Amino acid sequence: MAKTKTVYICASCGAKYARWQGQCRECGEWNTISEQKITEAPNAGAAVAQRALSGFAGAAGSGVSSLSQVKIQGTQRIPSTYQEFDRVLGGGIVPGSVVLIGGNPGAGKSTLLLQTVCRISEHVKVLYVTGEESLEQVAMRAHRLGLPTNNVQVAAETSIDNICTLTTGVAPQVLVVDSIQVMHVSGVESAPGSVSQVRESAAALTQFAKKTNIAVFMVGHVTKDGTLAGPKILEHCVDCSVILESGNDPRFRTLRCHKNRFGAVNEIGVFAMTDSGLKEVRNPSAIFLNRQEKLAPGSLAMVVWEGTRPLLVELQALVDYSQYGNPRRLSLGTDPNRLAMLLSVLHRHAGCQLADQDVFVNVVGGVKVEETASDVPLALALLSSFKGIAIDRTTIAFGEIGLTGEIRPVPSGQERIAEAYKQGFKRFIVPYDNAPRKISPDMEIHAVRRVDELIELVH
Repeated sequence: MAKTKTVYICASCGAKYARWQGQCRECGEWNTISEQKITEAPNAGAAVAQRALSGFAGAAGSGVSSLSQVKIQGTQRIPSTYQEFDRVLGGGIVPGSVVLIGGNPGAGKSTLLLQTVCRISEHVKVLYVTGEESLEQVAMRAHRLGLPTNNVQVAAETSIDNICTLTTGVAPQVLVVDSIQVMHVSGVESAPGSVSQVRESAAALTQFAKKTNIAVFMVGHVTKDGTLAGPKILEHCVDCSVILESGNDPRFRTLRCHKNRFGAVNEIGVFAMTDSGLKEVRNPSAIFLNRQEKLAPGSLAMVVWEGTRPLLVELQALVDYSQYGNPRRLSLGTDPNRLAMLLSVLHRHAGCQLADQDVFVNVVGGVKVEETASDVPLALALLSSFKGIAIDRTTIAFGEIGLTGEIRPVPSGQERIAEAYKQGFKRFIVPYDNAPRKISPDMEIHAVRRVDELIELVH
């Protein structure tokens, strides 16, 4: 028998409490706990998937077997017709996988999925389920984008029970659910979008995908701080979690992978938003390296590694005397704690005194750099701005700086140099252990071991 009970659930992390309180002990957020009356049957999501799978010929049975006896079949990925999208997914759409796509309102989540299903519908069977828009709105967008719609099956539905039943009858290879926050499961009496409904809806779709070998795409909303809305278990139960971000430039969108069971994490794909929809950008380094013709102190190109490929971005630094006696430290796109560490290393091991200077750092294009290979170019940019000497346009750098002043090598050094050379860079400032043995005649390699050697290279 189903039981009705009153619980207090945190909207940020999904933690449950017996009574209301101002702050969530799990995530530390304030005023996110609300009262909810829940009438749920045990394993409501599993029951939905089981009811839909009854009579489905392709459903896999349950049982215990030895791992060595499990047959490994060659999985044929479904190409999305977008190389950037396939790169983020790890090489294409895996049958039976569950992909969660989040992003801010207007980022282009529904547009990207609609373009994908319309283009692959000529080769595979697809079903697009919308819960936030009418079928007429979806058709109008597809017509405006000039997409082929003859082979695309669509439905307007918010019930997970009905969606599983419809999918069983259509038997597509790819299913799109837009969005998971408006779906509901029978047996859970809370409102759509609540923690219980999102959790059970995602669980039902995940079990349904695994047993039918249907690839499922779920659209997810995000909170005001850019994280996926709903319980954290939503990201745990899916196979791949990606975020469609819109940076400082409204013309471009970055698709970033945060979790992937079938490929590399932190992989990115770049798209351009046009009148005819999203267009993939094959060479994103050309976007982030749109530098001014006039050289200016504090500007330097660097090579960062994103997923499985190098990416060239421009790093800018501004060092100026503090007029108020309390120097500011502002970093956009890089770790502010690492900036403070580098300033101390430059003072201790390079004799560069910046304690009375305001320091501002920015990565052009809104790119977020998390790896330590940005230490050397950041130090060079700081020295360039402090000394007022511009660095040559053909110079590029990468490398990690340790607390004792040593410059450490970074992974994939040869690939970074090769990519920068293809983009026209000739002068390379790299760690000593990353220096290539064979170089082209027009290449200039500066292999450095200590941070004090960087001062001599800024002239």
